[in-house]
Amino acid sequence: MTQVEVPQAIIHNDIVIFGLIAATLGAVFWSASRPGGWQKFYGVVPPLLLCYLLPGIYNSIGLIDGAHSKLYNPVASRVLLPAALVLLTMAVDLKAILKLGPKLLAMYAATSVSIILGAALAFISMRAIAPQTMAGDTWAGMATLAGSWIGGGANMMAMKEIFNVDATTFGRFAVVDVGVGYAWMAALLMLAQRAAKIDARSRADTVALDDLKQRVEAYRTQHERIPTLTDLMVIMGIAFGTVGLAHALAEPLSAWFGAHVSWAAQVSLDAPFVWIVGLCTLVGLGLSFTRARALEGAGASTIGTLLLYYLIASIGMQMEIGALFEKPLLLLLGAVWLGFHIVLLWLVGRWLNVPLFYFAIGSQSHIGGPASAPVVASAFHPSLAPVGALLGTLGYATGTVLAYFTGLMLRALAGM
Repeated sequence: MTQVEVPQAIIHNDIVIFGLIAATLGAVFWSASRPGGWQKFYGVVPPLLLCYLLPGIYNSIGLIDGAHSKLYNPVASRVLLPAALVLLTMAVDLKAILKLGPKLLAMYAATSVSIILGAALAFISMRAIAPQTMAGDTWAGMATLAGSWIGGGANMMAMKEIFNVDATTFGRFAVVDVGVGYAWMAALLMLAQRAAKIDARSRADTVALDDLKQRVEAYRTQHERIPTLTDLMVIMGIAFGTVGLAHALAEPLSAWFGAHVSWAAQVSLDAPFVWIVGLCTLVGLGLSFTRARALEGAGASTIGTLLLYYLIASIGMQMEIGALFEKPLLLLLGAVWLGFHIVLLWLVGRWLNVPLFYFAIGSQSHIGGPASAPVVASAFHPSLAPVGALLGTLGYATGTVLAYFTGLMLRALAGM
């Protein structure tokens, strides 16, 4: 893939980069808490948006080298993300989430369908607008993008191998994935700030969602206390102890399933990261039924949310703003595809009369996956982050099969 020319990075030391990111996050939250003009600014631009946009700017101007930094992988994605999932799901009221009803699952299923249909509609539309862009193996690149947008990175890599996508095509669609996906995430973060007004205007049924928020807040208030050193040690021990256990089990489990279960690759069970995310989520859910859930009063989910902010900043470090304009028509293809998905999902949401959160988390659980779905969910309300985590991980199980079907459909449309 042709690389966009960027200045040689000034900072290479990951410890220095980590300090820069920490200082940036601190400055964002400090300024967001200040009265006056800052309040007006953050009323338009959510702090969460700056938390990944600013690191992206650092990377794009050559201040840091996000592509070669180890802060995202393995530190943030393999350690902080699963630890955050443990703490956020440990505080979850699963019964209350189930009371959100079948409409949430219906929106999740509608998201998958809208992405598949959107792929076909985008391919046909762009072939009429710019046939040269859709020639060759563009259909195969779209199949890899479908793997990411329905499931995640592991599913995207699976599509690359299944359809034998060359490195150049794969790299270009990886840029589309980042550019279009992050732009949509930014839009959702801004919409989350106006969710109450949007739901009131559309007269959406928010009873179940409001009940979940109230139940979580009531539980937190009932058990809230000033955390002791012991509380914090136990919280960190549970979080990172579970992460260590998940890593210890993920390698042998993925290897065994890959070697002995014929369909393991179809649902990404041969990928260690899938096991890490799945095991941490399951352990967190199991702990939510025990006395460990009382640690929510000592700030368990707050620590989990803090870890998510460092995760999203490290995701932003991967963004190369200049690369987004390298193949503008492919970016247009991704935008058209996403546009069809948004319109189709919005129509289903209006038909079901669901709140904006159902639409946003259904979309982000696919387009963003388990890394960013809890972040978008928490932008609506901190108590909703576990819903994003649960739906985000569900895509790993369905992503490969549905993306494979999408690839076959696109190959047929391309006449291959």
